[in-house]
Amino acid sequence: MPINFGPMEMVLVFVVILLLFGAKRLPEIGSSLGKGIREFKSSVKDLQSSVRAETEIKAPPGPNEHVTSRSSDSPEDGEPRRLKTSSN
Repeated sequence: MPINFGPMEMVLVFVVILLLFGAKRLPEIGSSLGKGIREFKSSVKDLQSSVRAETEIKAPPGPNEHVTSRSSDSPEDGEPRRLKTSSN
């Protein structure tokens, strides 16, 4: 059963919050809530980018790529580099 909030319900919630916290505290609460949401979004984006980067490292080579195992071509973490080869 979905819950639908109409304009009267929103006004009632706002009045209850106003009575609980007072008019002076509402801007503080709003800015704190906004900062928390921004930090949460930032951490989610960082997590997504790190997972995406980790997935790209573990992806198998594509059809036009081959893996070298020479130690001079290997990065510091021990993973072999993938080199693109021309299909001409």
